[in-house]
Amino acid sequence: MTTFRPRGTDRALDVLSILGFSFEIRSQGCLGLNDSPPNDIEIALAQVADEYAGRSYVPYSSRPRSCVLLLENGTLIPGVRVENASFSLSLPALANAFSTAAALGRIDIAAVSFSTAPSEADLAFLRGHPLRPFSRVGDRLFKSDRITRLPAPGSVIDPMIARPGEWSTKIALAQTGKLSQHAIIPESEFPVGVLVELADGRLIPGVNVEHPDWQQIVCAEKNALGTAVTFGLLDIAQIYLNCPTDDQASPCGACRQIMVELAPKATVWMDRGIRDAEEADVNDLLPGYFSGKALHRNS
Repeated sequence: MTTFRPRGTDRALDVLSILGFSFEIRSQGCLGLNDSPPNDIEIALAQVADEYAGRSYVPYSSRPRSCVLLLENGTLIPGVRVENASFSLSLPALANAFSTAAALGRIDIAAVSFSTAPSEADLAFLRGHPLRPFSRVGDRLFKSDRITRLPAPGSVIDPMIARPGEWSTKIALAQTGKLSQHAIIPESEFPVGVLVELADGRLIPGVNVEHPDWQQIVCAEKNALGTAVTFGLLDIAQIYLNCPTDDQASPCGACRQIMVELAPKATVWMDRGIRDAEEADVNDLLPGYFSGKALHRNS
C-alpha cells in the first residue's frame, strides 16, 4: 500500500516528483506502449459506478451520479454526488472518491470511471489534480499514465479504520491528529483530521484535500461525510475534529451547513490541545441554518 503524507507545498511537490507525476491530461489514444485497456475492465468499472450511483444524495436535482477509482492492486473506491440545500456546497462524485482515497492513505490510482459521461468540471478537476496525468481511454474511463496495464477490478475498499480496544474522546482526538498526516494541503499547509463515529462504533476517516482551483477543495468534515453517504452509513453519533497547528480551530461555516443536513443528531468534539476537548451539538453550531425546505425539487 502506498501512503501519501504531505504537510505542505514543498513536501507535496517532492513526493509527486519522486513518483514521476507530470502535469497534463492527454487525449484519447495517447497511451504510450499499450493499446486501450480490455473492454471487460471498462465494462466492470462502469457497472460498479452505475451500482453506486443509486446511493447519491440528490434530493434537489434527482440526478444521481457516481464514479469509481481503480487502484493499482485492483481495489475499488467509489464516490457519489452529495447535494446540499446550499447548492454551491454540493460535493461532486469525483472529488468525493478522491478525498476518500486520500483519507485512507491511497494515491495509487490506476483509473477513474464514471456512471455518466464526465462533465467539463470533472475534466477540469483531473487537469488540476496532483495525481495526474490521466489519459481518456473510453467514453467514461480515464487511465493513469504512470502504469502500462490496468489491473483486473477487485473488491470495493472498506472505508473504515480500525478502532483501538480502549476508546475515549481523548483517544479519538489523538487518532484524528495522526490521521491529519494524510491531508493533501499544498495551498494552506493547514492539516485537518476528522473521524466520524457511527452509532455502532465504526469509524470513517476524513482529511482536507486541496486543489489549485479552490472551489474544488474538500474539507475534512465534508470528506468523511461524503464517504459516509457513498457507503450508506448515515447513523452518525460523533464527529471528532483535530487541527494540529491550531488548537482554537472549529468547523468552517460551510462544513457546519453540511453537517447539519447530513448528521443533524451528531455531537462534535474539537481538540483543544492540553485543555479539555470542546463539545457541541451539530445544530448548535449553526443557529438559523438554511434548511432548503422551500427549494424546488425535481422528481
